[in-house]
Parts: sequence; structure tokens; C-alpha cells
Amino acid sequence: MQKPTSQRLLALDILRGITIAGMIMVNNPGSWSYVYKPLGHAEWNGLTPTDLVFPFFMFIMGISTYISLRKYNFQYSHAAVLKIIKRTVVIFAIGLGIGWFSRFCSTWNALSKEDLDFFSHLWQSIWTFDRIRILGVMQRLALCYGATAIIALTMKHKNIPYLIAFLLVGYFIMLELGNGFAYNETNILSRVDRAVLGLNHMYKDNGIDPEGLLSTIPSIAHVLIGFCVGRMMLQTQDINQKLEKLFLVGTILTFAGFLLSYGCPINKKIWSPTFAIVTCGLCSSFLALLIWIIDVKGYKRWCRFFESFGVNPLFIYVMAGVLSILLINIKVFHNDAMISLHRYIYGVLLQPWLGDYPGSLVYALLFVIFNWSIGYILYKKKIYIKI
Repeated sequence: MQKPTSQRLLALDILRGITIAGMIMVNNPGSWSYVYKPLGHAEWNGLTPTDLVFPFFMFIMGISTYISLRKYNFQYSHAAVLKIIKRTVVIFAIGLGIGWFSRFCSTWNALSKEDLDFFSHLWQSIWTFDRIRILGVMQRLALCYGATAIIALTMKHKNIPYLIAFLLVGYFIMLELGNGFAYNETNILSRVDRAVLGLNHMYKDNGIDPEGLLSTIPSIAHVLIGFCVGRMMLQTQDINQKLEKLFLVGTILTFAGFLLSYGCPINKKIWSPTFAIVTCGLCSSFLALLIWIIDVKGYKRWCRFFESFGVNPLFIYVMAGVLSILLINIKVFHNDAMISLHRYIYGVLLQPWLGDYPGSLVYALLFVIFNWSIGYILYKKKIYIKI
């Protein structure tokens, strides 16, 4: 934990904050049975607003990686690599820890009905590693950050676009040859994940893990695109030229991705090359729009809410994940029965008053506001909690 001393890019913080707030909101509805269409993921091929939040954050992570590595002058050193590896391992471990904590809580509640002594109950709840999910959102962030940072220190930056093209084209060929656009267990992504990770350690969605092993390849390319855009943006001093370049890159990538989608569908669950291209393009354009609003026009008061998320993004995201697990697993007494605190807030307080869909949305918004209130305290104290 430390207080920042350098001036931060406000528009980048706001964009980061918007994506974190969006990720928390769409991950925590009052009921998964009552989610408005734009707030749900595309079932397979296609793109919804919800499908944008995670790739937007990864694009921003690419820009942030460029900013953070400037202090090393992009020169390889054991100290720099050690720091990158350490951060990669820590973020990956936190992702595993959240998964384990969720499994621990659910197992503890499930075993409460069994006739077990306390220590047996505790041990069986703790030892759930035989069915813990290995990969996930935080793990993907860790792997993509680590790979991008190492590449940035060991490769000439002018050659990185060629590497991006190689990764995306190579991944597309693999999808074509491996039935990679099939939404079932014949998909090469599913076959590799089941062979390497095992079914018990995967997210179960027709055999497809949306943060699986092979789909990490285009995800690395995705973050590298953000890195290249960050390099272009920060090497351009004139703000008008900066905006022009960001809008140009955003427009080219967006249109190229949609045109290529006729042969390569846009699909988040397999992180198809067109999904990476389109979402990077949209994020580049959105960043340009925010810079224009905030830095050119000077409209800043509206964005303070999101800035609280943007200065401590990973900490607030992890905190929200832990709080969500607790709300689902903490039991309260209601009408002669024990129900989860989550169910009580939504099913007893919000749903009867507001209805199914509005109540579900209000629950998600209240959850975002609660996490914001903690982030706001850190923001007012100008404290960053680095992960």
C-alpha cells in the first residue's frame, strides 16, 4: 500500500473504473434468471455490452503495462523480470484463492446437514483442491500481463505488431482445423483443457472454459494490441493528434473485425481473433472519447464515481468477489428457514417491491455502490493498493 506520487492519466483511470464497475455489476445480479439482455453474455457467437467489459480491461492493462515498464526504459534486467514474475504469480494465486474460498464456503454449507464433528467438517471443507477451477479471470489477467511484460522487455517494439498478427492468424488456423467454432466437447479448446486440466478443474459450459488454455493465446495478442496503442498514445504529445490516432486505430480495428467476422465469428467464450480485434477497436475509440470529454472539454465532475474504481481496480474487483461469495453463503433466519443473505436482500426486500428484472438490476447496482463506498475512502486518502 502506498500513496501515489506521479500524475496519473485521468481518462485512463476513468475507463478502467468504468470497466471494473461494469464487471462487478454484470457478475452480481439479484437473480441469474432475471437479467436484462444487454447485461448478459452472448450465448455463443455475437457481442453484447457485457461482453465488452473484460476485454476493455485487458486492453487497458496493455496500456498500463507500457506505462509501468517505461521506468526500466524497456531494458531487460533480472530485477525487472523478477518483479514481473512475482506480480504474475501473486495475481494468479489470488485468482486461485478466490476460487478455493468459494468452494470452501459452499462445501461448508453443504456439509452442515451431515453428522460430522467440527474438525472433519472443517477439513473436508478446506481440502477441495481435487475440484477447484485452475483458470479464471484473475488467472488470465496474470498470464497475459506476464507474457506481455516479458515480450516488451525482450523484443523490439516495432516487431510486436508482427507477433500479434502471428498469434491471431495461428489461433484462427487452429480453430479452423480443430472444430474450434463448435459449442460442444468436440471443440479443440475443450479437448485440450480436459486433457491438461481435467474436467473437475474447468468451468463447465458445454465443455468450454471461457478462460481456458488455448484461448489465452489470442488474449495475449489482445493485451499486446493495448501495449502498442499505449506506446503510440504516449509518444504523441499533441492532444489533438493523440485523439486522431486513437480514433483512427479504433475505427480501423472495429471495421476490420466486423468484416472478418463473416469468416471468423465474434465469440467471447473462445476469444476469437475477431473478438479481440473488435473489442480493442471499440476500447480505443472509447478512450479517445473520454480524453476529449475530460481533457479537451474539461468535463470532470461526472467521472469522480468511476475514478474511485479506477485507482484501485484489482483490489476492488477482488474485494467484490469475496463479498459476493459471503453474501451467497452467509445464512439468515427467515420464515422458519435459513436462507442466504443474497436471497434475503433480493428475494425478500427487493423482488416483492420492484419486480423480478428491476429488482435484480437494483441489487447489482446496490452491490456496485457498496464496493464504491469502500473504494471512495481509499480514493479520498489517495491510497493505492497494488497487486
